[in-house]
Amino acid sequence: MKTRALIVPVVLLLCAFLTQAQPADDHAKERAYIRQAESDWAESSVKKDVALLERILADDFVGVSHDGKRYSKADELKEDRTQPSEYLSNHLTEVDIRFFGDAAVAQGSEQWKKKDGTTGWYVWTDTWIRRGGKWQIVAAEDLIPPAAPNQAH
Repeated sequence: MKTRALIVPVVLLLCAFLTQAQPADDHAKERAYIRQAESDWAESSVKKDVALLERILADDFVGVSHDGKRYSKADELKEDRTQPSEYLSNHLTEVDIRFFGDAAVAQGSEQWKKKDGTTGWYVWTDTWIRRGGKWQIVAAEDLIPPAAPNQAH
């Protein structure tokens, strides 16, 4: 009887410790979706995946390209439908996602290689909003940093 009385508090203490040691990610599903969508968007620079852009970009989306030009969802779709890709590859290298209720900010980088042989990388920030249960990007900003990724501060 004494052993059983001792086991219950030990098990409860162990459960409490494990809960504290491994906090649950309340946004694991959303984080995985956004991470995959960001990777797919990077890859779509090569593939010109218009269906992907129609799904992940909100109708009121506004982006700022690496050269400072603003563009809308309609602009992005038109370019992908009519312009051939200048990229051989473009891969997501990292992304950090933070949640704020029905909003998320994704910041990351991607490395690319163009058909002309030039290589480089972008750093970017995308703002995601959940509307009607669906996550979409409402704003994006791309930069081409002056230093290579391993030289960044």
